[in-house]
Amino acid sequence: MNKDVLKCIVIDDSTVSRHAIATMINNHSDLVLVTTYRNAIEALNNKAHENIDLIFLDVEMPRMNGFQFLEALEQRPQVILVCDKADYALKAFDYAITDYLKKPLDKRRFDNAIRRALAKHRMSNRITEKDCIDVKCNLQKKKVIIDHINFIETIGDYIRLVTDDGNLLVLTTLKSFLKKLPKDKFIRIHRSYCVNVTKIDQFCTTMLEIGGREIPISRGKSEELEKMLNYAC
Repeated sequence: MNKDVLKCIVIDDSTVSRHAIATMINNHSDLVLVTTYRNAIEALNNKAHENIDLIFLDVEMPRMNGFQFLEALEQRPQVILVCDKADYALKAFDYAITDYLKKPLDKRRFDNAIRRALAKHRMSNRITEKDCIDVKCNLQKKKVIIDHINFIETIGDYIRLVTDDGNLLVLTTLKSFLKKLPKDKFIRIHRSYCVNVTKIDQFCTTMLEIGGREIPISRGKSEELEKMLNYAC
């Protein structure tokens, strides 16, 4: 079997949807369907997420919805949310969802989502312990790939990690967290912001941009940032 084949499960309370997703999985050469579940509680009781690479997860289910299911997991495999509405797309970003598909499934969108899942799977197989940092978020221990961090911002007693894989809220200070990061890649440019210099799209003396987000630069920090960028190049 191809080592990049993803082992999948489907969790959806709709028989029609389960069958439709299962059919698309079975027709895809890079996927193998392990089993399907009628609801999130059944999946949780059977420890369905263990030894699985990818979950196709409905959001609106009785007793336990898709987001509640994700919060109950200690370790999460990749997840593709499948839902009737587009209303949950923004919330899904906070759970580091691989992709979000709207019912009824479109083959082109399905194939694009699988390409993204395969790319993340291959990259994760190349990641070593030294490439990651452990954080605690929502009472769960998570591994964050350091190079995937775009920037970090202070929010009260917390910091928000904005990464390629989603956002994480961590109870710590920016000063303390910065000590764990490589000094040649991360710089504190403002009392509320630290950035990964490899992710900067453009900057001037008072502002920089990462992925369309404008971040302020404190007075006196622009020169330090410019030197760091020149060194990185």
